[in-house]
Amino acid sequence: MYHVHYLNKISAKGTALWTDNYQATENANEADAILVRSAAMHEMEFSDKLAAIARAGAGVNNIPLDRCAEEGIVVFNTPGANANGVKELAICGMLLGSRDVVGGIQWVKTIKDEADVGKKVEKGKSQFAGTEIMNKTLGVIGLGAIGGPLANAAIGLGMQVYGCDPYISIDAAWHLDSNIIPVKTREEIYENCDIITLHVPLLDSTKKMINAESIAKMKDGVIILNFARDLLVDDEAMEAALKSGKVKKYITDFPNEKTAGMEGVIAIPHLGASTEESEDNCAKMAVRQVMDYMENGNIKNSVNYPACDMGICTKPGRVTILHRNIPNSIGQFTTTLAADNINISDMINRSKGEFAYTMLDLDEPTPAKVVEDLEKIDSVIRVRVIR
Repeated sequence: MYHVHYLNKISAKGTALWTDNYQATENANEADAILVRSAAMHEMEFSDKLAAIARAGAGVNNIPLDRCAEEGIVVFNTPGANANGVKELAICGMLLGSRDVVGGIQWVKTIKDEADVGKKVEKGKSQFAGTEIMNKTLGVIGLGAIGGPLANAAIGLGMQVYGCDPYISIDAAWHLDSNIIPVKTREEIYENCDIITLHVPLLDSTKKMINAESIAKMKDGVIILNFARDLLVDDEAMEAALKSGKVKKYITDFPNEKTAGMEGVIAIPHLGASTEESEDNCAKMAVRQVMDYMENGNIKNSVNYPACDMGICTKPGRVTILHRNIPNSIGQFTTTLAADNINISDMINRSKGEFAYTMLDLDEPTPAKVVEDLEKIDSVIRVRVIR
């Protein structure tokens, strides 16, 4: 029996997937796995029993990833599960930036109690006129689970689309509309596009990528969308660009102390993945990943350990080892099993930075002595017996 603890409310469509081998617990210290959405975990102490944390969403800033890796706790996220919700809101953002719908709605509220509202609307609506997005040029930076489908949708809306992603996967590339114009550098996006949308992770190389220098290369009156991460944009540079008219509108899903009240900003309260469908999809993916890890030892979509998959466990024994990525670790594992007269029928090893993961299928159920001997090896962080 595995015990699961929820730090946030998790969609019932996800939790309904648990089999009878799983039971919810209110006590985090007895949990084998924790499911979380936005709850902060950096101050939490983890029990030795905890094997997995699954974030029902993409961002993992609320989880202490390095500490989890050091303690042999695999952290999962659910990339792509909420992609359609974010894509649809980004399309909405393009429309809100192009047409002053927000300003018009706010103005109507100011005249709602006046006589002849209908006449006043017809007389005053011209101040909120905007432009259509059809035939405009959209630049998509990042063509992954969100940016790729958004680029495809924009083609369907009659836009010309430039796409930039030097790290695009083969699978993502195959799914792109052939009318999307691929470019090698962000500069080509900056120089050619009427609307620019960001869909990249926050890295040292992308932090404040939208800054005074990059904005200076853009068209006058450009619209910028940020449905990825707050710190991709330099707020000071954005404020100056909005005041000068260089940037027409900045639409962000990440309001902060600076942008929440900034003139020219449409600040959406992080609603990108806030749909019933997204929450359901994230929960279902998180549950399935935890079950596969607990029952088979397979790792998919982990942010602190490598992907590793040996399928459903059908051999008499399977042992998994979370360890540091240092030379001769594999040799020590196989030597240890040989010394205990255990035959390895199949094996896989993968690494991710400082950490690695090894799965071993055995011709007999994993003896307790094998576990004890493996745990004595210096590089080993945790040993899990699947069978």
